[in-house]
This record gives sequence, C-alpha cells and structure tokens, in this order.
Amino acid sequence: MRPAFHHGVWSCYYPKEREWIIVGLGRSTFPRTMFDNERVTDLRPRLPSPLQEVTDDRFARHGVRLLLKRDDLIHPELIGNKWRKLAPNLEQAAGRTLLTFGGAYSNHLRATAAAGRLLGMPTVGVVRGDELAGRPLNPSLARCAADGMRLRFVDRATYRRKTEPDTLAAVLRAAGAEDAYVVPEGGSNAAAVRGCRALGEELRGRADVVALACGTGGTLAGLAAGLAPGHGLRALGIPVLKGGFLGEEIGALQEEAFGGRRGDWSLDERFHFGGYARVTPELEAFAADFERRHGLPVERLYVAKSLYALVVLAEEGAFAPGTRLAAVVTGSPFTA
Repeated sequence: MRPAFHHGVWSCYYPKEREWIIVGLGRSTFPRTMFDNERVTDLRPRLPSPLQEVTDDRFARHGVRLLLKRDDLIHPELIGNKWRKLAPNLEQAAGRTLLTFGGAYSNHLRATAAAGRLLGMPTVGVVRGDELAGRPLNPSLARCAADGMRLRFVDRATYRRKTEPDTLAAVLRAAGAEDAYVVPEGGSNAAAVRGCRALGEELRGRADVVALACGTGGTLAGLAAGLAPGHGLRALGIPVLKGGFLGEEIGALQEEAFGGRRGDWSLDERFHFGGYARVTPELEAFAADFERRHGLPVERLYVAKSLYALVVLAEEGAFAPGTRLAAVVTGSPFTA
C-alpha cells in the first residue's frame, strides 16, 4: 500500500479490494449530509447552449448550412451531454453515494467524479478490466481519483454481466456501497433520456437534421423525443462502437423513458473507425484540419467521428439543398 504519484495525484493501491484511493481521502470521502437539489442548478450551466453557424465549403457547395450546437460550453467540468444526462440523476441520488461504470478512458467516469467533487457527493467508479489493477493510473483515471472517486477494477466477464441483479449486488457489496445510487455505463437511463429531451426542444425551428455521435444512445433517445413531431425534423446518430446493437438499445431506452418510440431517428454505423477509442491517422488528420478551419477544439473519440460522417454524407447527397444541419458538439478534448 505504498503511495504512488500519478499525473499530479498521490494515491494508494489496495490489492485486496482492487481499489485506488487518493491519499488523504478514505472510503468516506465526503460526509453524508442533507442534500438540496438546488445545489445542482447552482452550478450555473449555460443553457440553452449556443448554436453557431460556420462556413464550410464541403457543405456549402451542396447547399447545406452547417450549425454547431455547442454543448461543450454548458459547463467547464460537466461538459456537453454529460450535464444533460447527469443532472437529473444527481437530483434523484439526493446526496447518496453515486456508483457508476466505465472503461479506462471514460468521459462519463470523469464527469461523475467532477460532479461528486463539486456537490460534495461520494462517488465510486467501477472500471472494466482487472488487469489494470495495480498499474499506474492513466491521466483519465488519475483525474477521477483526484476528484475523490474510489476506483474499483473488475474482470471483463463480471463487467459484461453488470446489469444482472446478482452481479450488480455483488459489485455493490464488494465496494461497500450497498445503498449507492447506481448510474449505468455512459449515464444512459430513463432519467438521463428525459433530461436530454431539452436538447431537441432547444433546436425546434432552428434545424432540419440534428446529428451527433453515440456511445450508449441515451442522448439520441432524448434528443429525438424533444424534436417537434410532424415537422420533418429528424435526428441522426453516428455510433462510435461497432456491433450493430445500438438501435435496439435506443428503442429500449425510449420505451423506459416515454413508453414507446419517439421522434424520427436513424443510425449510420459506417463511421466507428474500428471501434471505441480508435483514432486512425485519417481521422486525426480530419480533426486537425477542422480545428484549423474553424478554431474549434475537436474531441477525437466522439465529435471527430460525427463531423467526418457529416462531410461524407453531404458529399453523398444525403442532405437536400437548403438543409439546416446541426452537429451536436457533445464534448471537448481531455487535457490531463
């Protein structure tokens, strides 16, 4: 249990528990107090987020107007769709320990840890891959630990079964967090989907097609529901994971949140670039070029893939001349 210094964080690894805990913070990182939900809105999110039109000849030559929905500007730490998905769950948690799941570079884990620090709520992150246990923390997980999140590593077989009641109960017991409020991987549940409905409402009358990158599908499920029905508005999702499973999961999320399918939405699954967290030289070059053209920092794992897809689709003639195409900037690049 010798302390280690990782990316500006002193932390200890506890092999029996398979946990990294920042030095000076134990399992009870924050005192349990009465929680006032007004504290969530006191974080002063910038809502509605700005809608910025940019001139790009790759769209203009097809008669398409490109608009950027700058959800990356909602909050400096709870960035993009993470605010929309986390805020309703933070309110429902009401100060209880927040336990959630993610991979080693999860944006969701970082956002949850930051929310815990800002609101004084204990957080536990269950990380996929027990082979990571005992290794130095990468910059993303080090940020989580610095924000007070207890990190627990589980084997990949257990992680795949995390939604099964018996497996989840065992994970909670092992973490000493039986009474925790559980947020699923990626933050996508019924509360999050209903929270993301506001994104569609903000774009009513301002766009014809709204596109975004998708991980777990919760943002798209809410966005599509928020777009006014019967007015020709549609939502387009660009999955960043391969596998062809996301459509069914989005349908299930809408069923849970709204009682059935809502809105006109579709997926184009050609642009995952090999899967989650895969960034090819072609995608890197595209993102760097977009940054030079528009002065916008482009997050690589999600936003770059969605913008690349829109350029290809515009070239294919997928958008009629006169289309107002809104691309949701769901996050910004992570800096250690």
